[in-house]
Amino acid sequence: MQSLRGQVAVVTGASRGIGKGVALGLGEAGATVYVTGRTVEPNSGPDGLPGSITETAAAVTALGGRGVPFYCDHRNDQETEVVFSRILGECSKIDVLVNAVWGGYERMVEGGAYTWNRPFWHQPYWRWDSMFAAGVRAHYVSSAIAARFMVARKTGLIVNISYWAGQKYMGNTAYGVAMAATDRLTAYTAHELRDFNVAVVALYPGLARTEAMLRFADKVDLSSSESPQFSGRAVVGMATDPKILDKTGRAFAVADLAREYGFADVDGKQPRPVQVADAWVIDPLATGR
Repeated sequence: MQSLRGQVAVVTGASRGIGKGVALGLGEAGATVYVTGRTVEPNSGPDGLPGSITETAAAVTALGGRGVPFYCDHRNDQETEVVFSRILGECSKIDVLVNAVWGGYERMVEGGAYTWNRPFWHQPYWRWDSMFAAGVRAHYVSSAIAARFMVARKTGLIVNISYWAGQKYMGNTAYGVAMAATDRLTAYTAHELRDFNVAVVALYPGLARTEAMLRFADKVDLSSSESPQFSGRAVVGMATDPKILDKTGRAFAVADLAREYGFADVDGKQPRPVQVADAWVIDPLATGR
């Protein structure tokens, strides 16, 4: 794996899930990783999920990087501005920004009923708002702040965590529209940043063994699954790619990048690339996949 020692990365929404995995991947490459999120104390996450920014930061340091936790509710623009100001006050630069924060997955079961896979006219309105406020808009704001400093230095990489649902209906309208918006955000910000040598890429994880997914381990075939850290290794590959501008504005599956850059998952396996036709639907209770 290429070294990112001396590089500064910010990973939003890194208490758990793909965000945590990305932070760990960057940490094992030696980067200084600022970990943001809302969960500070262990075992206090939404729906009782484990993970916290303090635990992620400690794991980053244990892997050889430098992990620094910062509380931030990215639905609040002022909090986001303050966090980035503190980071830049300490380091004076941001080399890599990974937008992994996301909302809308909370409370899939409401009143004893599983609501995620209902048609849009039976969906709770809060789910749409959360997908955009704690997802698309949060990515937009963080990107805008980081871009100001990347443009000034004429270097940088922004990665937006997305998924195939932006290209194919996958069980929830709000989710699909939000992912499509993330992919468009990637394409259009890349267009504006290209002349400043700043790349923007959307990253599609496969079926990842996140804390939330492992709750459904008895209902889902995990034989071709990925660790969340696999996504982090993909970000390292892009961050050390001298021709990364050739990829700017486009979306890439983690497993495809693994084959291109020559890295394996943490267990030494090479998960198969997932394409839009067979992309996993986030609906384990309904599909069994």
